[in-house]
Amino acid sequence: MAETRLKVMVTPRSSKNSLLGYNGDELKISLTAPPVEGAANEALVKFLARLLKIRPSSLKVTAGQASRHKTVLVEELEQDVAYELLKAHLPEKK
Repeated sequence: MAETRLKVMVTPRSSKNSLLGYNGDELKISLTAPPVEGAANEALVKFLARLLKIRPSSLKVTAGQASRHKTVLVEELEQDVAYELLKAHLPEKK
């Protein structure tokens, strides 16, 4: 079974949901959701599912539930496929 683990740094309570780029080996993601009662984790899963074109149930926050630094397990996608899909949503470098 194909799966990928993504390291993510989340900035909650942002003006919009967006993929900002990389901070070392972590994807930087801004989310509009607040960091309370799992709202940011839920928003993260839905946002990544939309970018990766898979069901939200195929993603799970496996580490860092109460931290800005998280690990997300992506089932159904090989790592190279997941990163290629995410690359299409990264802002262009100037």
